[in-house]
Amino acid sequence: MTNTINITDRKRTLIFINILITCIASSMLATALTTALPPIIKAFDISVTTGQWLTSGYSLAMGTMMPLTAFLITRFPTRKLYLSAIGCFILGLLLCAAAPNFQFMMFGRILQACGNGVLTSMAQVILLTIYPVEKKGSIMGWYGLSVGAAPVIAPTIAGLLVDSVGWRMIFCIAIFIMLISLVFAVFVFDNVLENVITRFDLLSFILSAFAFGGITLGIGNMGNGAFVSFKILLPLAVGCTASVFFVHRQLHLKEPFLELRVLKNKEYTLSLIGSMLLYFVMMGSSIIMPLYVQSIMGYSATLSGLVTLPGSLVMAIVSPFAGKIYDRIGIKKLFVAGALFMLTSNIGMFFITMNTSVWVASLYNTIRCAAIGCLMMPLVTWGISGVKIELTAHGTALLTSLRTIAGAIGSAVFVGIMTAVTNSSLTSYGARAPIHGLNVTFLAMALSTTVLLAVAVFLVKPGKE
Repeated sequence: MTNTINITDRKRTLIFINILITCIASSMLATALTTALPPIIKAFDISVTTGQWLTSGYSLAMGTMMPLTAFLITRFPTRKLYLSAIGCFILGLLLCAAAPNFQFMMFGRILQACGNGVLTSMAQVILLTIYPVEKKGSIMGWYGLSVGAAPVIAPTIAGLLVDSVGWRMIFCIAIFIMLISLVFAVFVFDNVLENVITRFDLLSFILSAFAFGGITLGIGNMGNGAFVSFKILLPLAVGCTASVFFVHRQLHLKEPFLELRVLKNKEYTLSLIGSMLLYFVMMGSSIIMPLYVQSIMGYSATLSGLVTLPGSLVMAIVSPFAGKIYDRIGIKKLFVAGALFMLTSNIGMFFITMNTSVWVASLYNTIRCAAIGCLMMPLVTWGISGVKIELTAHGTALLTSLRTIAGAIGSAVFVGIMTAVTNSSLTSYGARAPIHGLNVTFLAMALSTTVLLAVAVFLVKPGKE
């Protein structure tokens, strides 16, 4: 069975361009608020652990939405679903731009996450469907540039906006870009994916929401108190219990809400594990870096954004080439190189002090971005390429959902670690307690990256898969 559909090269290119515009704007909003987080926290008079939910809560809602996308993509016409997702995202942007308080803004972020969850899954399924096998690695490399570089360059742009015109302008600019994308999509998008009549299993969706939400909420609350507490253990218990029931139900349904049998494919499972570990560390560091520059070192939001700019440029260079390298030699060497780069950057951040220049931290961030460029889209392409075309939507939804949830957990866990270590070391470290908390946090990231490296070295076969 072929993995592509017959459309003209011109139509394929126009669809790809539209997807890039949409994903650049939507992906930027995943991390744009990391730089703007300190002034937003001040404006709404909330704590850091509460404020970080504007990012990790976004990822949580997006991850909860993604299992539903497998049903939506196969059930509804491509064009209508794509336009509806953009509309939902724009509505969320409008609410955030006018938000009078944290709760109102959080609701807007959830709407953005729902729209982005559908857009992200659809984009990957569409590209992997309309392009031939020999071009998938390259095209996913360019796509990876948009979804990978955009979240990294977003803090730079956000920093300039925060210091010049205020954080609300972040959403206003995104609204303008998404409106352009919406008009463009009306004229160029066609129904390029096949649809089948399937039954919506409401119980499975509810179970998936409790599973993903409970686990992420429980872990996210770890930064607010002792581990043995009601607000941590209860969500974790609910999430784990719902996960068991969800998995059991999917394995016994004739038409699963989310086909988990794709995990029987070894390459897909390894790509899923690698993607989750990558996002776990990546999203955690994207939150920590602006806090380091602004809250610990006391610099402006503009400088905070500029510190991440070199990394964005490196990712822009690496991502397309990584796709081409994958097309030629497979995943093994890319996987190992990316894991080593990320491990190096995290170990480097473990040794910085209050006297270390922020540009040294910028160098380590650049190395981390090179790792992300090596790993993000090649892992997805490698994993999905072995999945049957009729299961592509399910495989993409599961992978994107779990890696997004892993990113939300990473944000919550690493902010929690930094906060807890800083508070507990105030007596012994004094003014150096915040930087000590940062060092321990990046040590935890290094340990997580070691697991990623072990997967690449010992479990992935050499050569082109």
